[in-house]
Amino acid sequence: MKLDTYELLSYLLYIFLIIWISIQAFNLLFLARKRQQLLPPGPRPFPIIGNLLELGDKPHKSLAKLSHTHGPIMRLKLGQMTTVVVSSAAMAKEVLQTHDHLFSNRTIPDSIRACEHHEHGMPWIPASTGWRNLRKICNSHLFSAKALDSNQNLRHQKVQELLADVLRSAAAGEAVDIGRAGFMTSLNLLSTTFFSVDWADPNSDVAGELKEIVWDIMEAVAKPNLADYFPLLKKIDPQGIRRGMTSHFRKMMGLFDRIISQRLRLIREASSSASTSTVPVQENDMLNTLLGYITSEKNRENQVLDKTTIEHLLLLPNLLISMLIVLR
Repeated sequence: MKLDTYELLSYLLYIFLIIWISIQAFNLLFLARKRQQLLPPGPRPFPIIGNLLELGDKPHKSLAKLSHTHGPIMRLKLGQMTTVVVSSAAMAKEVLQTHDHLFSNRTIPDSIRACEHHEHGMPWIPASTGWRNLRKICNSHLFSAKALDSNQNLRHQKVQELLADVLRSAAAGEAVDIGRAGFMTSLNLLSTTFFSVDWADPNSDVAGELKEIVWDIMEAVAKPNLADYFPLLKKIDPQGIRRGMTSHFRKMMGLFDRIISQRLRLIREASSSASTSTVPVQENDMLNTLLGYITSEKNRENQVLDKTTIEHLLLLPNLLISMLIVLR
């Protein structure tokens, strides 16, 4: 009799388990179908890989071609990730201006999670009080009209160097590589604005080290990462891209740490002997501005900025330069 009761309970348990699984599967299918109805139209995805093959080796041209069929806003399934593509100025204005609060957060590439950069880097932090404080610091102290006017001489100098390079090529009868010339000018302008270091200077040890690390980051950024399209692969990082970026970020932040320590030492030496010191301290670059804000009364009250945050903020121009190299 006990055995019969046990079997009956087992059967009931199996029946309840099957019913529960069926309900969950039905809910998932129903919700997935409902979500699909709310999304814009798009090409039919293949199983597992979605629309990845339709991107081809020139995604911008493939997306432009698809937009002629599916409209200025369309849905793509990239692996297991649903992506909405906007292909017109009017629709971009609608998304970025009218509904900006819905699209303020960014999808974080797996490689950017290296060294927890997504928790400190301004472009990746979710819209929050901390993000607003960092944006306020950048707007008020780094990119304000006053701050940009103070280092106007740097921009003027780099433009003059560009003109001198063009004149040398003209005098020698050589063709000017416009893409390379514009890229090197942008690269040097960013590096001198942030660090007062000319990254194109072959005689600078710091510049050489930075250039090597930026090139390594560029190679990692340029690789398509399967973990971005199939979230289940993020834990194992099958291509090792996040592990490689971790190594590059650590090198870069170690270099930043040395640059910051050296700058702080120069500032202390200059302030301790202000009347007779000949120590050259850059007063207009962005690193000096950030270090000055750390010691301000406002930062002591709010604790918005610290050395770690500065290092992650300084990673931003290097990631931008890496993207410039890739797009070039």
